[in-house]
Amino acid sequence: MEIEARKKNGTNLVQVKGRMDAVSAPSFEERITGMLQEGDKNFVIDFSELEYISSAGLRSILASAKKIKAGQGAFLLADLRDTVKEVFEISGFKAIIPIYDSVDAALSEI
Repeated sequence: MEIEARKKNGTNLVQVKGRMDAVSAPSFEERITGMLQEGDKNFVIDFSELEYISSAGLRSILASAKKIKAGQGAFLLADLRDTVKEVFEISGFKAIIPIYDSVDAALSEI
């Protein structure tokens, strides 16, 4: 899994590529936690190039979202591929974390 982060309009845009599983999910959570500790609050997670997510990946997403919301920040997901989107829908995460069709749509909500 690769993680690329940059700022766009004052919001952290985090692009995740590859597979988020038990091996790689902790690095996602660590990266988000590090950004929070640096004072960042608002996040849009771009999943356009995420090919697979496991239950460990879902746990990292949920843990990160809880930390961000506790700090009064925003945590939005954007551009999920078909199989990843299906996992979020089946798991019920779609009701917990806002999901947008595009990065631009998510950025406009912050």
